[in-house]
Amino acid sequence: MTMKTTTSTRAGGSFMRRAFDRMIEARSLQARRYVNGYLLSLDDATLASHGYDREQLEREGTSTSAF
Repeated sequence: MTMKTTTSTRAGGSFMRRAFDRMIEARSLQARRYVNGYLLSLDDATLASHGYDREQLEREGTSTSAF
């Protein structure tokens, strides 16, 4: 009976690809928080007319810093 064992970290993709994907995900979350911060500065009528809910935006979080 032969058993094959892999110790490679390349299972499921390369290190660089996973790092790049995680960087893109982190920047997307950062952008979403930044936009939520702006949207929360609008009044409820404007948010509703564009299909946003203030409570949902508050749950998703905000970021007001430039970084």
